[in-house]
Amino acid sequence: MIEFDDVSFSYGSRPVLKNISFSVRANEKVAVLGGSGEGKTTILKLVLGLLKPDSGRILIRGEDITGKSEDELREFRMKFSIVFQEGALFDSLSVRENVAFCLREYTRMTEQEIEDKVRALLRRVGMEDAIDLMPEELSGGMQRRAALMRSLAAFEPEMFLYDEPTGGLDPVNADLVYQLIAELSNEERGFVMVTHEVRAAMRAAQRFLLLDKGRLIIDGSRENLLQLEVPEVQLSVREWGKCLEL
Repeated sequence: MIEFDDVSFSYGSRPVLKNISFSVRANEKVAVLGGSGEGKTTILKLVLGLLKPDSGRILIRGEDITGKSEDELREFRMKFSIVFQEGALFDSLSVRENVAFCLREYTRMTEQEIEDKVRALLRRVGMEDAIDLMPEELSGGMQRRAALMRSLAAFEPEMFLYDEPTGGLDPVNADLVYQLIAELSNEERGFVMVTHEVRAAMRAAQRFLLLDKGRLIIDGSRENLLQLEVPEVQLSVREWGKCLEL
């Protein structure tokens, strides 16, 4: 589904990713871990063609997207449901209008069909009663759930992309979001999640990519992560292991 082939990327003179290579099948549940500024969110933006690599190739379903135009990229972006941590909802639109946005942009549904679809999606996450509220009136967890439903509204994606899906949420709302992530994923449809919350990643994902100083230093299972022997990050991994026992 996704393949990075020797990809490097820099913001100006600051290297972020250095010769990164990996591939992810559509049904895999993958967490990308690393500290602030390690390029986790950059990977998602490269997958969507929002950024272009300095070198290397990015393939979606076997097709190189690095030279595609904006019009050509639309076809590939429709394969993914993406929820970024920042700017999840349009502040000036109600919950109804936020979830309906893609339906109006990408389908020919009637207004009544759109209303029925929006209500069904919000009912799925227990938010139908909030349909007329504005984003500023919602809790962080409700905003995240509404954003997930908006991303699902116009089409059924082949894979989900999550950027810090529970960042800033209290434990109760974080649990609700992870329950939703589990429900939306299945044997055919997985996700790539970027997060610094290791306990959450361990709970949701089955495979882990760890970035350090711009390089991919581990690609493997939970056991691989906890057994990492790179001196610069060994202490952090050991601390993560302690957290998992809490």
